Amino acid sequence: MRIASIGEILWDVFGEQERLGGAPFNFAAHAARLGHEVVFLSAVGEDERGREAIRLAGELNVSTEFLHTVPELPTGHVTVELDAAGVPNFTIHRPAAYDLFRLSPEELQKLAEFSPDVVAFGTLHQTAPAVKAQVRLLLDACPRARRFYDVNLRQDSYNVFLLEDLMMEASVVKLNREEMEQINRLFGLSFPSLEKACRYWCARYGWEALAVTLGEEGCAALAGEEWVESPGYRVKVVDTVGSGDAFAAAFVHGLAAGWPLAEVADFANRVGAVVAAKAGAVPDWTLEECQALKRS
Repeated sequence: MRIASIGEILWDVFGEQERLGGAPFNFAAHAARLGHEVVFLSAVGEDERGREAIRLAGELNVSTEFLHTVPELPTGHVTVELDAAGVPNFTIHRPAAYDLFRLSPEELQKLAEFSPDVVAFGTLHQTAPAVKAQVRLLLDACPRARRFYDVNLRQDSYNVFLLEDLMMEASVVKLNREEMEQINRLFGLSFPSLEKACRYWCARYGWEALAVTLGEEGCAALAGEEWVESPGYRVKVVDTVGSGDAFAAAFVHGLAAGWPLAEVADFANRVGAVVAAKAGAVPDWTLEECQALKRS
């Protein structure tokens, strides 16, 4: 596939350690590892973090043609604190360079000619109205692309109006169980089961497919009328940063390949588990590692 992912690129700061991340960038890197042609759209600052981000993106086979360098703001970073289970708590430092990303008419034309099969976006980046407008331009330039929305709610970085707009744009959506519960509350809705909630949201917005990650329990997924609950794989978790983004890339990969939904969900669980067992959002991993996983 050809994939265009737009959103934040930043450094996850774990005490004295820094690792490159940002959910849309992580998605791009994992999609590239799965063999797809990926361009990433964002901005970094004129600083050492920005230069290193561009270098590492290239090493990860993510095109940096649309990764701008801006002088006005520093490269984004977040402070990450892990609990005993390796689950992160993020403190986001904004404004950051990615808030200043703007597409030129020439770049929009290039992206239209690139004609991506998938345009991927999230929530955090689009809390800046001017950036949200850039996503709209991208979607308009690539009308045939599948529109993948990874919800990724972060504290103080979303509201019900933004979520409504983004869910209306999407054709495929991924979120976790807590995010599903939060969205239900925001919209004043309650459902007797996760399946009922998924069927409601897919029908409301006409989504092609929806995946809900359930941590070590695996995931649930809906595509058309087909519902699957796919059990997870137990691994020794190092940190879960980036594991959901890896799951997302694998889920889109399987859908595009036309696999049965149960196979798509199982593959996404495997990839997410392998990444959770490693440090950082975009560690090295192989398909052989995913295949070797056994359920306990």
